[in-house]
Amino acid sequence: MKPVSGKSDFDTPPALTRHSARELVLQILFQLDFHGTTEGWLDEFWAQQRPSKSVREFANQIVSGVQAQQEELDRLIEHTSENWSLDRMPIVDRNILRQAIYELVWIPDIPAKVTVDEALQLAKSFADDDAKRFVNGILDKILQHDPRLEAKRAMIT
Repeated sequence: MKPVSGKSDFDTPPALTRHSARELVLQILFQLDFHGTTEGWLDEFWAQQRPSKSVREFANQIVSGVQAQQEELDRLIEHTSENWSLDRMPIVDRNILRQAIYELVWIPDIPAKVTVDEALQLAKSFADDDAKRFVNGILDKILQHDPRLEAKRAMIT
């Protein structure tokens, strides 16, 4: 069965597929942050969005990973951001950071440059210029200082 667009997953370049997934992830994480649960809305969200199988799988991987690692992600964000608590950060900003840091640390096959560029694109699309600078600064600090990211740092230089 083909998606509504008439295109198969093979007709769409992987970067576009993953970009779409990251946008959906941000929307889901925003709602999770706001509601505290997926009950009552997530099934309807997927029904309305009707993503391809690969987009939904990648989005689910990130959402599940962020949920599983949220305590560590939030600790990293708070430790790295100067004079900012998570409660003071806009919901969009902290969820862009959560998903990007999850990708950096727990998805080894995605290059750091791709993750950071995608996070900045999300900030550009869903937040403001200050958010873009803030997200870039936090991700840069984590990328430069987290020992788990040594291999990804080496790929950049």
